[in-house]
Amino acid sequence: MEKNSLRRLAGELKHFLQSRNEDEFIHTAAPTQAAAAVSRAPAGRVPPMQEDSTLRIDFPRAAAPQETPMPAPKPQEPLMTTAQKQAALQELAETIKQCSRCPLGATRINAVPGEGNVDTELMFIGEGPGYDEDRQGRPFVGRAGQLLDKMIIAMGLTREQVFIANIAKCHPMVDPQHPEKHGNDRAPNAEEIACCRKFLEKQIAIICPKYIVALGGVSAKALISDAKSLGALRGKFYNLHLDSVALPRPVEIIATFHPAALLRNPGWKKDAWKDLRMVMAKLGLKGPNN
Repeated sequence: MEKNSLRRLAGELKHFLQSRNEDEFIHTAAPTQAAAAVSRAPAGRVPPMQEDSTLRIDFPRAAAPQETPMPAPKPQEPLMTTAQKQAALQELAETIKQCSRCPLGATRINAVPGEGNVDTELMFIGEGPGYDEDRQGRPFVGRAGQLLDKMIIAMGLTREQVFIANIAKCHPMVDPQHPEKHGNDRAPNAEEIACCRKFLEKQIAIICPKYIVALGGVSAKALISDAKSLGALRGKFYNLHLDSVALPRPVEIIATFHPAALLRNPGWKKDAWKDLRMVMAKLGLKGPNN
């Protein structure tokens, strides 16, 4: 009976090995007592199995995946000195004043590159110049600019301590044939933003503020990689990513209402102040009344 059982077991093992590659499954680190007994047994006889004989069957394991080496981080551009920033921004401003890449260049009176402290930690970016800005060549000098000045003062700063610019550098008009008309302002369209984007990104990279306040939905959605509405974008900081240039250090951006919108909807001022207070907390500002 024992002999028949061994033969049946041997037959099952032979069938198992014939259906697979033996080298993949059977490993013998050293001759076992069972292997030695088989080699000594007469032909045609299978010796009885020993209690301490071992047949080790291992199933192959998938090779460990090789780790793909991470690419080396791109070296960041060094921060410029104050003199270098001033020279670079002046050169860029002259380029902007000569630009005619989009139709706005043919209807503007003055291009409006931007102005302010080149070493500031805080930058404000609006949508585009309006009637007054077009005539003076300076950003935010009309009624909306006067309100922005008050917002900056409420934060404990002055206009001279920050940098102010726009997405578009020339005046977008509803009716370009009548530039003398008041109330002829509009937001820049996608083509105009695309033409001016490299100018603005270069300004940001040169100044490299720690924080940017995007004023209005147009500038917010152009600078924050998210298609949400202004209401959905407000209330949090985002890491700024530029398309055309590298930043010397990380810059965070937050969105809030455009001052012109606050003039039309005074009830939004409370929410805008909440956004500005978040910036103040980051910069350690308390405001003149605190």
